[in-house]
Amino acid sequence: MVTVRGNRRAPRTGMLALLVALCAGCLGATPVAPSTVAGRPTSSLTAPASPDGLSSSVAPSPTAAPTSSVATSESAAPSSSPPRATAATCPARVLASLTEPQRIGQLFLLGLTGDRLGASERADIAAWHFGSAWFTTPWAVGVAAVRSVADAVQALASQATTGGVGFLVAANQEGGLVQALSGPGFSTIPSALGQGALTPAVLQVSAERWGLQLRAAGVNLDLAPVADVVPPGTDAENEPIGQLQREYGHDPATAGSHVFAFSRGMAQAGVATTVKHFPGLGRVRGNTDFTGGVTDTVTTPRDPYLEPFNMAIAAGVPFVMVSLATYERIDPAHLAAFSSRVIDGMLRRDLHFAGVVVSDDLGVAAAIASTSPPTRALEFLDAGGDLIVSQTPAPAIAMARRLVSLATTDAALRQRVDDAVLRILRAKEALGLLPCGG
Repeated sequence: MVTVRGNRRAPRTGMLALLVALCAGCLGATPVAPSTVAGRPTSSLTAPASPDGLSSSVAPSPTAAPTSSVATSESAAPSSSPPRATAATCPARVLASLTEPQRIGQLFLLGLTGDRLGASERADIAAWHFGSAWFTTPWAVGVAAVRSVADAVQALASQATTGGVGFLVAANQEGGLVQALSGPGFSTIPSALGQGALTPAVLQVSAERWGLQLRAAGVNLDLAPVADVVPPGTDAENEPIGQLQREYGHDPATAGSHVFAFSRGMAQAGVATTVKHFPGLGRVRGNTDFTGGVTDTVTTPRDPYLEPFNMAIAAGVPFVMVSLATYERIDPAHLAAFSSRVIDGMLRRDLHFAGVVVSDDLGVAAAIASTSPPTRALEFLDAGGDLIVSQTPAPAIAMARRLVSLATTDAALRQRVDDAVLRILRAKEALGLLPCGG
């Protein structure tokens, strides 16, 4: 999912607690591999998960053993259980109060056509209970104009539409050619490659400032940072990342430390981040937005180029976006977003990711054009995904309609929906978007 400027091709304290320990890793401490405490994944950079599924801050252990590689499928512990609601938690109470159509609506991040909230978008959100929205195209109108749209979106969070749950309002605010929002009140953000030339400490401060601008504009979710690593000397061959300078560096250590710094700065501003595009688009040629059949022939489940994702997940990043490429050495039969080996295997089991798994665009991307919208949604959920991104309304409506129809008789699907929605509600609680939140 690429929003290119000038080219048509192309909180609350809970959020700070997510990544308050990140800087230890980005300023010199070697990140450690995830371990398990009290049956739940954690690391020396994060405390055991709190009841809402998010990490709280602790100081890193000075004697923690460094990790040398990403966890492997062969040696991984059994898959962690999906989240389960307990009566004591706010997300559980909200989940229990939602109708099935409202639950299914929470699964969608709906693109705003032309970055506006018109009568059609309002009707779609009301009819299908869509619970999140995003700015899809470059828009140079400034903070105040963006805020007016974001506030109008949040005003739709009624009991009838979303059960009173607020909206994730997102944008692709990476920097460089991929900065969706600009104009008065927004800084001109350098490309990720330019950000990679900064020290992690300086980048963290800058990212906090950019995050405060997003918060002022009513945006609470940044569809960034990019954790993909492009091998040295291959930028020109790599359409989705290298040609657009979207990578933080050409080695995993540089990319990882700067992904940490960017995410922590945003968290300090109260903005959630989405690390993408797992398991990496740095070694492909085509861009999945515009090309079908994009294939990675190199990446393995234990690949060193996965380390930036490993580092971010160990530190508690709340969202991870999965790519629409095929990885021949991981699962040659499925796109990553439709692969249980990638999502349930690598993300959930190997890297112990307990947050929200986000799809890349399942609306109009060329990579999924040959698959019907309902099938896209079902395969993503079946693989273990949670939040479905659709750039345009029509595919999202087709997906939601099919899910609502099937859920009336399919108990397994209803349980899968509940698991995904509970993760989304936990992330929303950290942003103060739940009616029973503190």
